[in-house]
Amino acid sequence: MNDIKEVTELLLKFRDERNWAQFHNPKDLALALNIEASELLESFLWKSPEQADVDSVRDELADVFAFAFLLAEKYDFNVKKIVLEKIEKNALKYPVSKSKGNAKKYTEL
Repeated sequence: MNDIKEVTELLLKFRDERNWAQFHNPKDLALALNIEASELLESFLWKSPEQADVDSVRDELADVFAFAFLLAEKYDFNVKKIVLEKIEKNALKYPVSKSKGNAKKYTEL
């Protein structure tokens, strides 16, 4: 069993033991993901990156991953596969020859 599948199964077990599946529709999972991403941003608000509380970053990032994995599970997405596919798409939009060292969006290259 791969790590992502193992983590997802543990998340589902945790959720099901609490009867929370009723709240985990795709829309609400996407909202929760966004809220947790905002909480991650709070770790950096008004600070330099070095001043961020690393424990807070770790906890909020774990929440982001948890909701992302649960959302992927709802759609039966293979997380590794969809990330690799997105890397391939981005490689086409951002060829090294045009984008190396450049922060411009692909439409501006």
